[in-house]
Amino acid sequence: MRTLTYSQAISEATVQCMTDDPRIIVLGEGVDDHKGIFGTTTQAYASFGAQRVIDVPNSENACAGVAIGAATNGLRPMVVHTRADFLFLAMDAMVNLAAKWRYMYGDHGGVPVVTRGVVGRGWGQGATHSQSPHATFAHYPGMVVAAPASPADAKGLLVQALRSGDPTVLIENRGLYPREGEVGLEPLPVPFGVGRIVRPGNDITVVAVSLMVYEAESAARHLAEQGISVEVVDVRCLRPLDDAIICESVARTGRLVVADTSWARYGFAAEVAAVVAENLPGALREPVRRVTPPDCPAPVSWPLEEAWNPGADAIVRACLELLGLGRNGIGPPESAQPALGFDGPY
Repeated sequence: MRTLTYSQAISEATVQCMTDDPRIIVLGEGVDDHKGIFGTTTQAYASFGAQRVIDVPNSENACAGVAIGAATNGLRPMVVHTRADFLFLAMDAMVNLAAKWRYMYGDHGGVPVVTRGVVGRGWGQGATHSQSPHATFAHYPGMVVAAPASPADAKGLLVQALRSGDPTVLIENRGLYPREGEVGLEPLPVPFGVGRIVRPGNDITVVAVSLMVYEAESAARHLAEQGISVEVVDVRCLRPLDDAIICESVARTGRLVVADTSWARYGFAAEVAAVVAENLPGALREPVRRVTPPDCPAPVSWPLEEAWNPGADAIVRACLELLGLGRNGIGPPESAQPALGFDGPY
């Protein structure tokens, strides 16, 4: 099978779906720029031009309203935000209109708007440019929220989103764009709400999302050298969440670590812990550990931001604590995070 980067997989899915469905349009600030949102919209603009790949003004709420209006009139808009932090400005349209449309109008059609948001660690971008709001949008019924980790899922989940009838938010971590993986040529959808076992194991379950899937894999490889077997679960989708794959894994291992790029309180990590507590009373041998950033905004300094973001070493420590082993002199694994390789301005 071919190998593509995460950004190439998104680009290919976009072009293939736009070719198959002339109703799909792409909206966003800089989607027609030569960098094309980390290369994800460059080919679409080259193939379809400004009629279907449309640069928009710096007004996120207005753009969300335009997209919803277009969707209710037969188009299938995809809105791209280079900084998902500014999705907060579009929340009124997305949450009060798009997410509730199917319910309020008696299931007479949904609002097929796809929103791509770029999140996560960068190069010292500070408190308003480094957060991951996936759990915020996953809180609301009627909204589908996915955070693909692999290139194959980046393509498959985007294909599913562009064919879906409901509003969908796809969260993409900046650190994932250069990652490579096997990706099929055909535009095959990955269904929402179906997680995957990235690495089987017996001693501890690590449930991870987005970039933290790779950090969990790195931690699992390191712990395997110490004879500790870690199962890594990539949820792929936050809403709907694959409760079954999480509970089946924890029922076997009896121990749970949740790894997320956003904060612990009221977030994805808290939801996974609640799912296990409600469905598997008495199954846990030790309390749940949550590996997340510190409970404060991201710092602006690049070295401080790197320290603020949790990685494989934090997952290793959490797993060892669950086993009552402490650090025992075990050094940190090599980080799973690659060099970003981008020169801005995003």
